[in-house]
Amino acid sequence: MVKHCIDGKKLSRPKDQRIALLRILASQVVRHERIITTEAKAVETRRIVERLISYGKKGTLHHRRLAMAKVPNKVVIKKVFDDLAARYASRPGGYTRMIKLGPRKGDAAPTALIELV
Repeated sequence: MVKHCIDGKKLSRPKDQRIALLRILASQVVRHERIITTEAKAVETRRIVERLISYGKKGTLHHRRLAMAKVPNKVVIKKVFDDLAARYASRPGGYTRMIKLGPRKGDAAPTALIELV
């Protein structure tokens, strides 16, 4: 059996909860510029944050609306389009860094730090 067009991890959640979780994580990465979470969540969050910053660099109204569809938080979108777009204007990609931290104390889940470069 070949798995075509499978995009992203399910993170053991229904679709609506997964989307809400990733929106919150992406907005926290943009707002605080670094968060600690599990490795699987960090990988999925990285995809959203990279796309948001790419939208911010293009800077059109269309891309602002696409970004609002991904993360419906006006404060976060304003920061992406005003601050982060200018900061990464000359960078062709790779706006985030993921550093593996090892197992979490309570449940031994592998954790990672995701931050803006």
